Amino acid sequence: MKFQRKKRENVDITLISMIDVLFVLLLFFMVSTTFNQHTEVNIKLPEADGTERTDHPKTVSLIVDAEGIYSLANDDGSTNRLADQSREGLKQELTKLPEQSKQLPFIINADDKTPTKAVITALDIASQVGFTHATFQTVHPTN
Repeated sequence: MKFQRKKRENVDITLISMIDVLFVLLLFFMVSTTFNQHTEVNIKLPEADGTERTDHPKTVSLIVDAEGIYSLANDDGSTNRLADQSREGLKQELTKLPEQSKQLPFIINADDKTPTKAVITALDIASQVGFTHATFQTVHPTN
């Protein structure tokens, strides 16, 4: 007995419409996704455990408080708050110092809550003015 086969129809998969659907999905995900990743890094700042100097050579001390306000320390221990707190104001005040003071250590006394921008600005301007020995004043850790 001879069975007759049914003729198969050619199956066509229309790729054009699937590509269109995938393209629309891709656009949707690209538009709805945020690419900014806000990450926070918790860091613990290092503490200095060096020995304290017993001799106190002459220095140029710049004090930066928690709000980023600059003050220059005098030899007698008093401080003078800068009238102009901008970069140019700090540069003018440091330029007014005698030329031989640029060979002295430039010490930045910054509060632990001082914005980093204020400290970096002070370092940058001190190097522009001609200070070559810059350092930070720290305290011993309390246990």
